[in-house]
Amino acid sequence: MTMIPDSSATGFAWTKSSFSGGNNDCVEVAHGAMASAMPVRDSKRPAGPAVVFDDTTWGVFVDALKRGDAI
Repeated sequence: MTMIPDSSATGFAWTKSSFSGGNNDCVEVAHGAMASAMPVRDSKRPAGPAVVFDDTTWGVFVDALKRGDAI
């Protein structure tokens, strides 16, 4: 896992989680922004920073959430 610093996380097409409510506590992802990686950011901080997961780590994380595992 790596980080994209503030201001470098702009210019991607960010998408909010489909499970986000209207309270601005959202996770956003940038599908296709980076080869073999998934940038993720807090919607309250659109300029960054963002955390970048490699494909494998992102898949493990999403699968854990789907199972309801505590993270």
